[in-house]
Amino acid sequence: MTTPYQQQPPHPQAPGPQLSMYTSPIALRRATFTDALASEWTKIRSVRSTMWTLGVLIVLLLGLGLLAGFLVRASDPDMGTTSVLVLGFYGVLLGQICVITLGVLTIASEYGTGMIRTTLTACPSRSRILAAKSVVFFLLAFVIVTAMTAVVAVVQTALVSNAPTPSAGEWLRATVGVGLYVAMIGLLSLAVGALIRHSAGSITIMIGVVLLPLVLALFMFTESLSGVRDFLMEYSIPSQLAAFYGATVSDSGPSGWEPLWIITGITAVALGGAFLSLNSRDV
Repeated sequence: MTTPYQQQPPHPQAPGPQLSMYTSPIALRRATFTDALASEWTKIRSVRSTMWTLGVLIVLLLGLGLLAGFLVRASDPDMGTTSVLVLGFYGVLLGQICVITLGVLTIASEYGTGMIRTTLTACPSRSRILAAKSVVFFLLAFVIVTAMTAVVAVVQTALVSNAPTPSAGEWLRATVGVGLYVAMIGLLSLAVGALIRHSAGSITIMIGVVLLPLVLALFMFTESLSGVRDFLMEYSIPSQLAAFYGATVSDSGPSGWEPLWIITGITAVALGGAFLSLNSRDV
């Protein structure tokens, strides 16, 4: 007879098959930057916003570019020394709004839906996440814009026969140069989206950055503001974009590849601020 204070003997093991510890067939390893790139590529290509913005971008680049070529061919004007490649400027000018929108949505939409918490749980390195988003978005925007501008340039050259033949440097700036510049504008938008963390606000700010300097310059009539007016006209984003086609506002403004170095410096500063903000602020 046992008392309540005495230890009871253990129950005998129940008969039947014994359960073993589960071992996952997936090898465990440390996540790398390549994994972050693969994750961001999966996200950016699987959301509808990417398909819509890139679809509209392609329509604008091809539609406006080819329309300008057909109109010039029908009117048969004297192009003089103007390169036929300049006709692609109109589609790129409007198409960059799509790249700006996609750049902002690449990161700001995750803050709006709360998906950023899941992303940072899967990859606690915030710098790695932002770097992966930047690389994937920049390469996607660059490839799409460069390919479309190249197609438009080839068709326009075939349509307009009375224009001078573009040089190799003009071809390079009107395709690769424009692709790099527009992709850099989109990367700047991504940095602004990481800083503001609000899609509508970030897109509004970027559209203001693109259009506001040129609009302000058009309303500066007084002579005392002539210096400011000339600076805004020469260094506004539409004017810098036109410089890749050789259509500079004045002789003192940026020309050749200079607009690319300017926007690269501005984007680098904005991205630096975005990295600091992401590492220091809560989500």
